[in-house]
Amino acid sequence: MHALITAIASHDEAADFLAWPGDFDLDRSDHVEDVHLASGAALEGFAGDGAGGTYFFCGEGGEERPVLYADSEGGAALIAIGLKELLQLLLVVPWWRDCRVFTAEESGELAAEYLEDTPDLIAQRDRAAAALGIDLPPETDVLARLHKLATEAGKDFTLIFTPEGEPYNPLIKP
Repeated sequence: MHALITAIASHDEAADFLAWPGDFDLDRSDHVEDVHLASGAALEGFAGDGAGGTYFFCGEGGEERPVLYADSEGGAALIAIGLKELLQLLLVVPWWRDCRVFTAEESGELAAEYLEDTPDLIAQRDRAAAALGIDLPPETDVLARLHKLATEAGKDFTLIFTPEGEPYNPLIKP
């Protein structure tokens, strides 16, 4: 059952926030390249971004499966365990792709840029979270979790460019 995917599809404001600034669109689930996981586990694209990146569920099951993100430039990272955790990331730190050191200071600088363009961003985010029934953890917790998943657990989720047998590069460095 895909309860959160159904909730996103049925709440326009939440879907709009996830589309921007989250850059997450359920209508963009096809990846630009033929890929597979090195482990042989199942890989299911379920959403994408405007630049050709794809969000994949890994393994068997439902929305609780690990989520791998692959960009269109040959980079990939495990970024969440389950869709709920992914949505928390996209709601709390929609600029996560621009983070390099994953500190509150860096994220705050990025947030300021977004808030300059969209002053009511926090209110929009809070309404989207409420519509989806998602609690919002502290930003520092979200950043630390993302970095830990990508650099530790993510080693077990290596994405391979199938035609050449080459692994994608890690999006997030230790």
